[in-house]
Amino acid sequence: MNIKLILNIATHLLRARLKQTVVAAVGVTFGIAMFITLVSFMNGMNDLLDGLMLNRTPHVRLYNAIKPSEEQPILVSEKYKRSINFISSVKPKDRGKAIYNSQAIIRNLKQDQRIIDVAPKITEPVFFNSGTIQLSGMIYGIDVNAEEKLFQLTDYIIEGKVSDLNQNNSIIIGKGLADKMLLTTGDIIKITSAKGNLASLKIVGITQIGIADIDDKMSYTSLTTAQKLVGEPTNYVTDIQVKLYDITQAPALAKEFKSKFDLDTIDYQTTNSQFETGSTIRSIISYAVGIVLLIVAGFGIYNILNMMIFEKMDSIAILKATGFSGSDVKWIFISLSLIIGITGGVFGLIFGYIFSSIIDVLPFNTAALPTVKTYPINYNPLFYVIGIVFALFTTTIAGLFPALKASKVDPVEIIRGK
Repeated sequence: MNIKLILNIATHLLRARLKQTVVAAVGVTFGIAMFITLVSFMNGMNDLLDGLMLNRTPHVRLYNAIKPSEEQPILVSEKYKRSINFISSVKPKDRGKAIYNSQAIIRNLKQDQRIIDVAPKITEPVFFNSGTIQLSGMIYGIDVNAEEKLFQLTDYIIEGKVSDLNQNNSIIIGKGLADKMLLTTGDIIKITSAKGNLASLKIVGITQIGIADIDDKMSYTSLTTAQKLVGEPTNYVTDIQVKLYDITQAPALAKEFKSKFDLDTIDYQTTNSQFETGSTIRSIISYAVGIVLLIVAGFGIYNILNMMIFEKMDSIAILKATGFSGSDVKWIFISLSLIIGITGGVFGLIFGYIFSSIIDVLPFNTAALPTVKTYPINYNPLFYVIGIVFALFTTTIAGLFPALKASKVDPVEIIRGK
């Protein structure tokens, strides 16, 4: 098989049907360009939403949960444990929110090579006082440096600086809460803890995540200030937040830490399962639409090559009569299809990148996502590889059936018919 000659013949056939060739190539170009654009945008959106979730969620959280006792006293009694016991009105057991020996646990976790870092936290329900009105909310006492390192609080601060929390008796509140109470940085806010302790804290910043329920109730202060507010010693911690180098290990490590430290644990996948489901569905939709576009382009190529075979029966008969085998004829038409696929595919990648770049600079301003200024785009090279591979696969299959048909043409019947 003379590859150069086959490609030369295929090129001449394409030039003879230039308009149809251009239409087929444009179909492939459009399909790939839309596939690249759609997948890049949808994955960019997934990255944005996952980032909002992951930036605010520890990979593993250690805490004390309020739950019923696993063993009731009657079940460990020698007299009754072998009997059938009916227990009603079981009350939950409260071990207290404080993590016992928290400093030793934190030191142990920081020595683990699988862990990036650890951030202790105090979670405390409070009331924000505005005259006679009390608004319920939540205050988080944080290790400012560790929290900033692991969760990038700065990305959500619209007024002030996170580092200002290192000042005594300072607080950062959510924008929704600030709007309700007509507060701004520099103002004093009065807080009542669940134990009835009163405190007056200076507002040094305002944060906005974009989720109304959080922005209306959330506030941050330093660990020391939170410990004073709840009247607890300096080793008081209610949560230990862990971030991992390999996020996929989170479920396994959550189980390991639960057994090792006798604490309740939860991994990020369990905490945010709805986000995971949404990201998966969006990815499936984007890939499905893109693949459908390429399949439609493939049908266009199939129709064009099929028509070309009917119109070029004389040429095929002459080729076979002059010594070209059925395999040679088959490869001529497969080459036609591949040339269309490669040409359309390359231009599709170029236009896909151009369209993605245009979307990437379009302004996207919304109060729900204050840190996002343009539409999100993911320029993962894998999308471009998938696009060109699938384009070649589709066009090859589209050209294969007409090529097989052409290879079986009997030159004697064609010439006799003429």
